[in-house]
Amino acid sequence: MSEVISPTATTKQRAGVKKAVRRQARIDMTPMVDLGFLLISFFVITTELSKPTAMNLIMPADGPPMDLGESDAMTVIPAENDNVWYYFGRWTEAERTGNVHKTTVGGKEGLRQLIIRRQQQLDANPASKEKRNGFMILIKPMPNSSYKNLVDILDEIAITEVKKHALVKLTDEEKSWVDKQQE
Repeated sequence: MSEVISPTATTKQRAGVKKAVRRQARIDMTPMVDLGFLLISFFVITTELSKPTAMNLIMPADGPPMDLGESDAMTVIPAENDNVWYYFGRWTEAERTGNVHKTTVGGKEGLRQLIIRRQQQLDANPASKEKRNGFMILIKPMPNSSYKNLVDILDEIAITEVKKHALVKLTDEEKSWVDKQQE
């Protein structure tokens, strides 16, 4: 590995007298330089690979409410304990007809399956202009819902490739209805 030459070597100059010759110690630094470059390369590569990623979140603009086709809208209300309430269309109509349902984010009959079924219905509907691209999910989190639940819902939206989604304020009517259901 490294070559070290003894600093004191002797040579004969004349009979009976030895003169000390000084030689330089020579150390081969090639392995140390190789190790340094390997460490630098390792740290540069690992820092490039471990950059955090962020998901785009679309928030509605302030101003007057925007009209949305009732068949194209799904409202998701994350509540406590990983419960999720959902309905299609307008709140007043869904509450009156009893079409506000409870589900979970994951599982066989979870939110993903509901979204996929709705997208298939929109694709099969000849009256739908935009088909699945017109499908809009409105997320209205309860004050006591967990951040994890909201992120899981956003992940399901990304997995099912829903083009339009937004976080919206929960109305007082929706909040009081969900509170009654959780009692």
